[in-house]
Amino acid sequence: MTDVTDGVLHTLFHSDQGGHEQVVVCQDRASGLKAVIALHSTALGPALGGTRFYPYASEEAAVADALNLSRGMSYKNAMAGLGHGGGKAVIIGDPELIKSEELLLAYGRFVASLGGRYVTACDVGTYVADMDVVARECRWTTGRSPENGGAGDSSVLTAYGVFQGMRASAQHLWGDPTLRGRKVGVAGVGKVGHHLVEHLLSDGAEVIVTDVREESVRRVTDSHPEVTVAVDTDALIRTEGLDIYAPCALGGALDDASVAALTARVVCGAANNQLAHPGVEKDLADRSVLYAPDYVVNAGGVIQVADELQGFDFDRCKAKASKIFDTTLAIFARAKADGIPPAAAADRIAEQRMAEAARR
Repeated sequence: MTDVTDGVLHTLFHSDQGGHEQVVVCQDRASGLKAVIALHSTALGPALGGTRFYPYASEEAAVADALNLSRGMSYKNAMAGLGHGGGKAVIIGDPELIKSEELLLAYGRFVASLGGRYVTACDVGTYVADMDVVARECRWTTGRSPENGGAGDSSVLTAYGVFQGMRASAQHLWGDPTLRGRKVGVAGVGKVGHHLVEHLLSDGAEVIVTDVREESVRRVTDSHPEVTVAVDTDALIRTEGLDIYAPCALGGALDDASVAALTARVVCGAANNQLAHPGVEKDLADRSVLYAPDYVVNAGGVIQVADELQGFDFDRCKAKASKIFDTTLAIFARAKADGIPPAAAADRIAEQRMAEAARR
């Protein structure tokens, strides 16, 4: 455990991935809760980000994920124009085995103890019903059901925002925002991915999907038998004639091997932290692959949950999420003007916004 703590402190105080304002390690032995809450920045306002419930291989992996995800939320919220900083929480364990009302209530008490510095929501492994339970102990909870004063499933607008990012990518690369006739591969058709497939099909795209969960694939193909299925992600990214690759599962989808094998001209998906390590964005640019920064295009969900704090209005949120199209085009333009990859351009814009807010 000492090595884990030393690693965390080094990351926080000495690493480029650090700079977090606060990291809280939470444990409730009665319920089995082990969680990490990471607040990266509150320069723009209270930190906002979801709660991930996942069976991490180690506590160190869980802490690293919380740090990376919370940092990403700072950039995402800044680029989405929200009055929120970045935060994220992870609960360690298999939600199918240990998730319980007692555990979620204990987690809610820990979030409440931060006094509003962190606002939580759903993420991988947590759902609207879970946030309803958390909210019984913590008023700084979003992503709740409409019956409990919330906005419901944020994956709807997350998928819509990714679709807008794809349209912007098509506009930039091919001069037309439509995806009609384009071959799009979606890796991960869970909460967000299956909504994205609906948008793509409605726009006339040819869709190929894959998912580690057979039932998720079957849900799509039962409704849309015209959708093609790839055996796995490796087969998907190697598909001949693929125009767009949409990673919509866990992070790290773009590494040295996958970038080298990629046949698509565009990468635009819902997964967080898609770049496995620094330098991948340059590798994509060197191969003439247009990368739509993940935290920009997948911001529809956080736009939705942030709106919940002021009384949710779906039409207002959808209008804000539609602006992801313009934001993505602006990033591509900045990247071209500065001679840098789009991911670096997005970072520059977000960092400038946070720095300006911190000086006020």
